[in-house]
Amino acid sequence: MTSLQNTECIIVINCGSSSLKFAVFSLEGETVLVKGLAERLGGPDAILKIERDGETTCVAIPEASHHDALQQVTARLTGLNPRGIGHRIVHGGEKFTGSVVINAAVMTAVESCGSLAPLHNPANLIGVRTAQELFPQLPQIAVFDTAFHQSLPPRAYLYAIPLSYYEEMKIRRYGFHGTSHHYILLETARLIGKKPEETSLITMHLGNGCSACAIQNGRSVDSTMGLTPSEGLVMGTRSGDVDPALHQFLQDKTGMRLSEITTMLNSQSGLLGLSGLSNDMRTLADAAANGHQRAQLAIEVFCYRLAKSVCGLIASLDILDALVFTGGIGENSADTRSRVAAHFKILGVRINETNNANHGRQSGRCISANDSRIPCLVVPTNEELMIARETRRLIS
Repeated sequence: MTSLQNTECIIVINCGSSSLKFAVFSLEGETVLVKGLAERLGGPDAILKIERDGETTCVAIPEASHHDALQQVTARLTGLNPRGIGHRIVHGGEKFTGSVVINAAVMTAVESCGSLAPLHNPANLIGVRTAQELFPQLPQIAVFDTAFHQSLPPRAYLYAIPLSYYEEMKIRRYGFHGTSHHYILLETARLIGKKPEETSLITMHLGNGCSACAIQNGRSVDSTMGLTPSEGLVMGTRSGDVDPALHQFLQDKTGMRLSEITTMLNSQSGLLGLSGLSNDMRTLADAAANGHQRAQLAIEVFCYRLAKSVCGLIASLDILDALVFTGGIGENSADTRSRVAAHFKILGVRINETNNANHGRQSGRCISANDSRIPCLVVPTNEELMIARETRRLIS
């Protein structure tokens, strides 16, 4: 392993089942020094892409494990002196209301939440263990997607099922994308000139995974996601909300097993299932413009369900400072934002199409018209930076 020295930094790791995304931030300030992605790990076409000093390097790493990939990354961090490593952990259950230094007890607690996020937590822990092996001397920090939503009141997080299921198994709504929603709160408060603890928003994180969050005076008070990241909005491949009786109905009609139905709802539904074409909004927008009717339908359902959910979240607020779009779709799809805002006419929301077309870059991130009763903003998210901030706070 290459000796690392000189520039002090923080490494941020977001580990998936077959991928490892990373970013390196300067310890002082918030400059990205290196970033990259290793994907298709464990397969013959595994590849590592690294961006440093304005140049992108692609390295074939066939059959590489997460350990192998992080070793390759480490070898390319010459001149840097890591002081801590921050990890994205999807599900912290009720055990974690904020970021923590990882120790044996934390690892055990995260493992115990694995059944609540079987596609995410085990993969996240692979990243932690790999980093612990390669950097045994460094503090490792866990930053939880669920932590920001631990301020939800019981009326928002309880399901209307026998209460014993919550009391004995902690079955409840948790909410996700908390790191993103928290970052957007801080950035939006800065943009509108308010303190975070005095700011109330509806934030919409729209990407392959989607969620909306109601924030009252700087605290999450409701979210569209629930026990797992599958609840709520229409997403890239996830259905979002469906009738709870759907599983039994499909099992009786088709003979599908419950596991197969769950896989279908998570991996074959959403924009992909409705369009029969793609889970990528860019692909669907191009197809819709060329008359593809199922692409048009998928976009229409996506936007309507989002608007409907946002209107429901407003019930949890006393005041609303702004509606905020973020995430890959939220930041880059002017058409999606315009379609969603069209459902808010009863709220007095009006979009400035010129500002919307340039994603608010020339208007202080604001895309609403001057006479709109509720401001609408586009604020780019930066979950890696938020994890770096939390890591720096805890190691200091």
